[in-house]
Amino acid sequence: MTPQPGRPGEPDGDPVVHVVDDDDDLRQSLRFLFGSVGIQALDYPDAPSFLAEFDPAEPAVVVVDVRMPGMSGFQLQEELLAREYPAPVVFCSAHGDIPMSVRALRGGAVDFLEKPYDTQRILEVVQHQQGRARELFAAHAARAAVRERLEGLTPREREVLALVIQGMASQAVAHRLGTSVKTVDVHRARIKAKTGAESLGTLVRDILTHQVEV
Repeated sequence: MTPQPGRPGEPDGDPVVHVVDDDDDLRQSLRFLFGSVGIQALDYPDAPSFLAEFDPAEPAVVVVDVRMPGMSGFQLQEELLAREYPAPVVFCSAHGDIPMSVRALRGGAVDFLEKPYDTQRILEVVQHQQGRARELFAAHAARAAVRERLEGLTPREREVLALVIQGMASQAVAHRLGTSVKTVDVHRARIKAKTGAESLGTLVRDILTHQVEV
């Protein structure tokens, strides 16, 4: 990876751009292009290098070549999906075709660009995706925070919470679980205390808003 000045997440808040491509000249030209408009770019000669060095918590856009020795761009995309990495992924290829672009987009890529690049086009795409990256990483962090709040719940408390999310009152929950209303209310109180929620209503709202599984 070529060292770059500064680090992502500095005061300007602009997401970094990760360029993953085995073509040295192309990576250099993209660094120059992005740098000319104030976009910080970090580059990697292959997918394993990127996976070993990138910071998954820092907002970013990934520009990746489809065909690379070893791990392909598609395999990298699958790995990032498995890690729930929220960065927008832009695929590039000198040998692109419709099936290849369809595969990339179905896998979650936001665009598929052909080489040689139309410089204005790639700048427009990346700058637009930087805005999306801020939103995606913020949502990802919020979802992770809700999951963390739920980590201390017992299986029984999760059962109760899942039924509360369905809109059931304590009496209905007690009937469904074959227990007493008093026991259900004890579970509700513990859920509230363990998650630090102002109320179960606000906790349910956070769970539904960020689409967290209980």
